[in-house]
Amino acid sequence: METVNLLRLIIGCLFIILGIGGFLVEVLGVYRLKYVLDRMHFAGSGDTLAFAEIILGAVIINGLDFTSAKLILVVIFFWFASPVSSHLISRLINYTEENKEEHFHVCDEEESRKLIDKE
Repeated sequence: METVNLLRLIIGCLFIILGIGGFLVEVLGVYRLKYVLDRMHFAGSGDTLAFAEIILGAVIINGLDFTSAKLILVVIFFWFASPVSSHLISRLINYTEENKEEHFHVCDEEESRKLIDKE
């Protein structure tokens, strides 16, 4: 029984270390990239992946009980909330940014329809 607990502790700590590494990559991306949408992409991707890895590590260490179920529900809520908020912020930036042509290609309505029709 003791080796099972030790194995759970090791695997859980590995997931937590992976999550911390994900957060470090996210922080580097946020501070190194110049354009706000690039930084936001790093922040959103890092949050969802790293947060899930850390919570999964905590669930593995804790074992399956009511606390683990609550942690899993928090991750599921975060997976729904984070992409939606990132999308809304990016749309706000798209509408308010004056010099967006300097950073990326902007499609007009006709180009957008062609791209949608190809799919």
